[in-house]
Formats: sequence, C-alpha cells, structure tokens
Amino acid sequence: TIMWLYFLRMSGDYDLQTARRLAQNREAARKSRIRKKAYLAQLENSRSKLTHLEQELQRARQQGIFIAGGGSGDCSSGGALAFDLEYARWLDDHQRHINNLRVAVIADMGDDELRILVESVLLHYDEFFRLKNLATKSDVFHVLSGMWMSPAERFFMWLGGFRSSEILKVLASHLEPLTDQQLMGICNLQQSSQQAEDALSQGMEALQQALSETLAAAAGAGPLAGAGNVTNYMGQMAIAMGKLSTLENFLRQGDLLRQQTLQQMHRILTTRQAARALLVISDYFSRLRALSSLWLARPRD
Repeated sequence: TIMWLYFLRMSGDYDLQTARRLAQNREAARKSRIRKKAYLAQLENSRSKLTHLEQELQRARQQGIFIAGGGSGDCSSGGALAFDLEYARWLDDHQRHINNLRVAVIADMGDDELRILVESVLLHYDEFFRLKNLATKSDVFHVLSGMWMSPAERFFMWLGGFRSSEILKVLASHLEPLTDQQLMGICNLQQSSQQAEDALSQGMEALQQALSETLAAAAGAGPLAGAGNVTNYMGQMAIAMGKLSTLENFLRQGDLLRQQTLQQMHRILTTRQAARALLVISDYFSRLRALSSLWLARPRD
C-alpha cells in the first residue's frame, strides 16, 4: 500500500512537471512568433525606408541641395549628405530598438529586462543628438531647415527638431493611470519645457532682427558704392558673421532641452510607463512620416 501511494504521488508530480514544461514551451513558442513577426515587420520597414531615402537623395541631387557635401559618411568631415546618410542609418537602428521594446511590452517581460531595452533606446537618442551636434558645426542651415526629415515633420519642427512641450502633450493621454506625484512631475516638466522654448524662440527672433538691421546698414556701403565704403561694408559683414555664429548655440540648446526632457520623463515614470512612452513617441513620428509619404504620392491634376 505504501509503495502504491508513493507511486501515485510520484506520478502526480511527474504529470505536474510535464504540464508546467509544456506550458513553458507554449509560452516560449508564442514569444518566438511575436519576435519573428516584429523582425519581418522591421525588414519590410527598412526596405521601405531605403527606397524612400534613395528617392529623396535622387530628388536632392536633381535640385542641387547637397553642394556642401563631404560624402564620407562621417558628419564631422562635413556635408549635408553625410548627415542625411547617418540619420537614415540611425532611423533604421531606432526602428530595430523600438521593435524589440514593443515585443518586450507585448510579452509582458520583467522590469529588469525591460529596463535594459528602455535605456538602450534612450542611449540611441543620445547618439542622434551627437550626430546632430557634429552636423550643426558642419552645416547649421541644413540642420535648421529640416531637409533631412519628412515634409510633415518639418511642418511641426522647432529649432531643428521637435518641441518637447508638444511631445509631452501627446504622451499625457497615453500614460494613464498616473499617480498624483507623477502627474505633477509631468505638468511641471511640460511647463518648464514651454518656458525654455519661449526663451529660445525670443532669442532667435532677436537674432533675426539684429541680423536684418546689420545687413540693412551694410546695404548702403556695398563694394559698388565706392572704395571709401568698402571698409565699412566689410566691417558690417564681419559683425553679421559674428551674430550668425550664435545660431549654432541656439540649435544646441534646443537639442539639450529635448535630451533633458527625455531623461526627466524617464525619471518620473516607472520602467513600464517609460517603455510605453517611448513607443508612443516613436509611433507619433512614424505617423508623420507616413502622412508625408501619402502626401507626396497623392494624385496631382
């Protein structure tokens, strides 16, 4: 009798272990299917982006946009084309990071593993700001123009990028529920971002006004106005060049604000909320790029 009871107990334990193992195998297979689907979507997205990039580069060459290009693939060596290519590579890598993060959120991955993926996305944003800093030194007007972005993104751009305060507004309705402390933190972050944006915008307006006045003063002292005015003309243009050099600083301050906003957002939110926030931000810009593609492909009479 004792042996029979022992056998029944061992058999029950074996069945429980088997059921647990089968459940684990099914869960692993489900996650594998999700990863495969995300990977295939990433490949298709990369192919589409490469095709779009080739079309944009061809259009740019026809319009003669990249006259300053260094073409070496290194933004520090100069040229709009170098930065555009680096940005295209960054965008493909960013999509890969986002796909991995999306799979982890859907699969309800643990916080420790999820935190690694969130931090990898934030580090990748840091790399983007580094590339932009190099490009700003090389061709500040190209970065400011936003020609490296899609048309719909350019419509919303501010100082060579997105407005931090607007991104926080987009996030507000996608991160609920938030604690009172988190809600206050997001509101304060949005308010401080808006104030910083207003200050930088006023600085840009003041720079434009100062440049306009300097160039207007130089207009009457051009080289054709007589030899006596050449010195005055060159002096005014030197002043204009000095004022214009501050433009790089405005762009860097804008990117610094964007970078700090992402970091502060990460500190306020939980790991899972931060993951959702990064997905929302990425999806928002993906929709802007999709809108641009639809607009460019629209029928024309």
